[in-house]
Amino acid sequence: MQKKITFDDIAKYTHFSKTTISRYFNHPETLTEKNRAIIKDALEKLNYHENKLAKVLANGKSEFIGIIVPNLSMHYYAEMLSHILATYQEFGYKFLVFESNDDPVMERQYISELIAYNIEGMIILSHCLSSQELSRLPIPIVTIERESQFLNGVTTDNYRGALIATSYLQSLNCDILIHINSELTPENPDYERTHGFLDICEKEHLPHQLIAQYLGATWDETNTIYEDLFQQIDTKYQGQKKGIFIANDTHANIFLNIVYRHYRNLPEDYNIIGFDDSSISREALIPITTIHQNIDTLSHAAMELLVDQIQNKKSKQLIHRQVEPSLIIRHTTH
Repeated sequence: MQKKITFDDIAKYTHFSKTTISRYFNHPETLTEKNRAIIKDALEKLNYHENKLAKVLANGKSEFIGIIVPNLSMHYYAEMLSHILATYQEFGYKFLVFESNDDPVMERQYISELIAYNIEGMIILSHCLSSQELSRLPIPIVTIERESQFLNGVTTDNYRGALIATSYLQSLNCDILIHINSELTPENPDYERTHGFLDICEKEHLPHQLIAQYLGATWDETNTIYEDLFQQIDTKYQGQKKGIFIANDTHANIFLNIVYRHYRNLPEDYNIIGFDDSSISREALIPITTIHQNIDTLSHAAMELLVDQIQNKKSKQLIHRQVEPSLIIRHTTH
């Protein structure tokens, strides 16, 4: 087994003091470029592996960020998590991830665990706890696509996305426009998808139906609920051209599969639009027309906000950024 290299070994090799070696790791800006190069070369030749735990104990910085997502069964959250993790190369932070599954008791426990690990900040995508409660925690927090009155947050312009989706369905000369979403309060950014849909339908006097209800917590439960919704829609609007705007791509794919199993194809009188442009919209049996949220931009903006907050802890100004959506036309509209 190779001997573990210590600061003392590096000091002897370079003829620098252990204090100088410590400064290289904790305050490299205090050393000349020449001395930094000498120490860097020594580390490579000695095959030194940095003791991260010792560094945390020395400067109190863990370089870890906590992430709490509602679930990973929703393709949007899985893709968002992947993009956040990919920011390591740029920002240098590592991540500890918990899945809340809409359980506020468990989420509070997870947050306690994360804080015990001396994380430097958190990104919250779940909706269990209010931003007011979260704002009382002793670490910087940024939210993505959730209520954020008391925290820094990043969202898509959901209202604009709903206008784009509904206007496109209108342009297809649908006889009835239908929006399916969870029953949400105005504080939730996703509510703006419902708000935008209703505004344009009422302004343009378009025949429409809003289905705002509980849509399930598991795939099996959600699939059963959408089976019932399909039967209701198919019976009520038989023979009419239906424009169906569903609040996320995962649910749009579930509904699409139900229609396809029933008819063995996607009938001309069904037009389906999702929201997210997550991977499932591209990989579906019939690629789904959707509203592109630019998940990459959302995740990067959240990390930028959080890193700035970590480095400037005295700043009390709240920042809320919005990302513009766009329409992606695929094969579920015609």
